[in-house]
This record gives sequence, C-alpha cells and structure tokens, in this order.
Amino acid sequence: MAATRESGPEEVYAVLGERLGESSGKFTSIRVLPSEGEQVWLEVSFQGRGTLLGREITDTGTYRQTFRPGGVLVGEGHVLMITDTGDLADWVGGGVGRQTGPGYQASFGVWGSCPSATGALSRLAEVADVIEYEVEEDGSYHWTMWAWTGAGVPSIPRQEAPTGAMA
Repeated sequence: MAATRESGPEEVYAVLGERLGESSGKFTSIRVLPSEGEQVWLEVSFQGRGTLLGREITDTGTYRQTFRPGGVLVGEGHVLMITDTGDLADWVGGGVGRQTGPGYQASFGVWGSCPSATGALSRLAEVADVIEYEVEEDGSYHWTMWAWTGAGVPSIPRQEAPTGAMA
C-alpha cells in the first residue's frame, strides 16, 4: 500500500507497505531479571516457524519487557530468523503493548529493522518494519510483519534475478 494522506480535521497516513511474513511459536523460557530502580524486568526467549519474504523460516529470539503504570508493557528484543537453506536475518527492535487477559496474554505494536541479512532475506536490511505481536495465556505467540513505508517512502526494492537464472 502506498503512503496516502487523507484530508480532514486530522491528517491520516497509511504507512504499511508489503506484508513481509509471519510466524507462530512458543516461549521456551521466562526469567525475572534484577529490578532497575522501580522497574521489574522479564526476559522471554522463544522459538517458532513461519515464512518471511516467501521463505520458510525458524525464528529464535529473546526480549526483555517491563511493566509501566496503567498496564503498559514496554520491551526490546533481538531475533535471529533463518531459512531452511541457511539465509539469515538479524532483527532488533522494540515495542509497546498491554496485557489482554490472564497469564502472558498480551498484544504489542512492535518496530524494528535488520542490521544484517543474507541471501533470500537480504532485502530486509534495507527497510524498517512494523509488527503485530500477539501472545496467548500459555505463552504461544503469532506475529505478522509489514514493511514501513512512511509518508511517501517507497517500499523495499525487489531483488533482481541474476542474468541467466531460472525463476
């Protein structure tokens, strides 16, 4: 979707571009970290399977989150996404969310980027992304990632197939 501006009392921008992928999995560990001042931190590690840029991936990551007044959750994380053929995307980012039910059930808006990516995932190193990240009571999760196009920023460039390569 291209960035658009609608006229009216409020300016509204559509900033989601290409849907890049999605994954589902489960928390593999949770630990309470030492408090920093009045903030209690949790460290969550997870692993799942999904698709990214049309390739099957395994995503493995860790994030830490804290609890702010009013039920707001804030965190930062690091994820390694690897295709079945060994291409990698190294993702870093952060997010804000709210608990939506019992246990670990929560919904987050997440932003990030891949400082490095190889092979079939290399396009990810050229774009910021936004992610909808949903967690269920039992620690299972699902995320969907889109390219962020901003107000007029074009979507990520497509890789050209090498000359003589078969599609």
